[in-house]
Amino acid sequence: MEYTLLPTINATLNSISVILLILGFREIKKKNIATHKKIMIAAFVVSVVFLICYLLHKYFLYVNTGSYNTTFSGEGIWRYIYFSILITHVVLAAFVPVLAILTIRRGLQMDVEKHRKIAKITYPIWMYVSVTGVIVYFMLYHIFQKV
Repeated sequence: MEYTLLPTINATLNSISVILLILGFREIKKKNIATHKKIMIAAFVVSVVFLICYLLHKYFLYVNTGSYNTTFSGEGIWRYIYFSILITHVVLAAFVPVLAILTIRRGLQMDVEKHRKIAKITYPIWMYVSVTGVIVYFMLYHIFQKV
């Protein structure tokens, strides 16, 4: 596989995570616990696959360019917007694996009160990271793509 396809694959995986997170939230609101559980596990698996692809992209990017990062070519206010989104995305993304594992573990153990408590923190962070991952992708590779 061409490593340059990995950012598109990553954005697709983030988009799938967003959809699964919304569906999982909808199902728990309808009290469909079994369906909620399956969807949230699927969201976690998709996020793990994303992380693997993300790390592969960083590796191949470094091997091929000598840099782990793609340069953002936007200018002016767009640079501030992009880096504001990127910085918050990266900082919060560092917490998602731990929060997701903790939340899923409590859910699978049917420790409902603790699960709900941590899910109220995990869900918005996980959603934000997934959505901003897609936004960063479009800003970096489509909207402000180097010509």
